[in-house]
Order: sequence, then C-alpha cells, then structure tokens
Amino acid sequence: MRGWWMLVAVVGPSGAGKDTLMGLARARLADDPRFRFVTRAITRPAEAGGEVHRALDVPAFEAERDAGAFALWWRAHGLLYGIPRDIEHDLAERRVVVANLSRGVLAEAAMRYRLRVLQVTAPARALAARLAARGRESAADIAARLRREAALPAGLDIATVMNDATPEEGAARVVETLSRAAEDARRS
Repeated sequence: MRGWWMLVAVVGPSGAGKDTLMGLARARLADDPRFRFVTRAITRPAEAGGEVHRALDVPAFEAERDAGAFALWWRAHGLLYGIPRDIEHDLAERRVVVANLSRGVLAEAAMRYRLRVLQVTAPARALAARLAARGRESAADIAARLRREAALPAGLDIATVMNDATPEEGAARVVETLSRAAEDARRS
C-alpha cells in the first residue's frame, strides 16, 4: 500500500505523558484536515480512566475482529486493542493517521502501511516520578517496569519527542513532528 499516506504510530513508556501530549496535539490540530487521530477499541470499561476509547467487552471485540473491522489489533496487559479498518479510507484520502500502538504490532503495521513511529519519552527520573504519582505500583515495581522497556524493531522510521518540559511545550514538539510527517508524506 505504498501509495497511501502515512500512519503515525505513537509509542512510549508508561509515564512518558503520551495521552496528555496527544490530547493537546489533537486539540491544536482539530481543524487541520491533513490529520486523523484514531480512537482505539479496548476491552476496558469506558469509565476505567486513561485514554478516551471505544469500550467493548471481549465477545464484541472478537466478533468485530473476526468480521475484519480492525486494521490492526493486539493483546497487551490482559486487554484487547484494535485500530478501526476505516483508517484505510483516511490514508487513501491522503490524511496522516495518528494512532497509539503497541510496540508488538509495529512490524506488522510497517508491512501493511507507510509507517512513522512517534516515540514519546522522558528522562528516567521523570518517568519514575510520574509513575509514583499515580500510586498504583511500588517503587520496586516501578524500577522493574523501567528496566524492561522494550526496544523498537530495527529499520523503522522513528521520530522521538522528549517530554521533559511543560505539557504545552511537549505538545508543540508533537505538533511539529506531525506537521513534518505530513510534509514528508506529501513529498513522496
């Protein structure tokens, strides 16, 4: 599908501030027709907190998956996640599609779509502080989580945003990176 525009896969460690920065970037780019920000389907209740998502129970998710409703899907942390197949329409219409993906599905995404990975990260000290502020894990659990951060698959087109300033500054970096992706897609 090389003629399609670009899927931008947002990844990063827990505590990097992906949801915060992507929410601000989505708001700033709301009137820009070059972009579509994807709402994922997740087998997690809508009121569970975290990112805004389309909540499905497992049987409903599996029925949609089996019917081909997802362009990409994966299992992580005991949940199922899916990106709707209608992103293909947006890509064909020359839009940059922005979606929060798992590292485990990046190789598949790169085989199927023109892919750029937007890696949002932060210094280890900031990640640890943000995870501690959530109050869901012990200090030992946080240290173990930070040690097991998986590397990205080799050969991917990766842009990194360091979230080490205010949320507004981080969002400005994301918007700049997404705008560059749209320009790169237009040139090719």
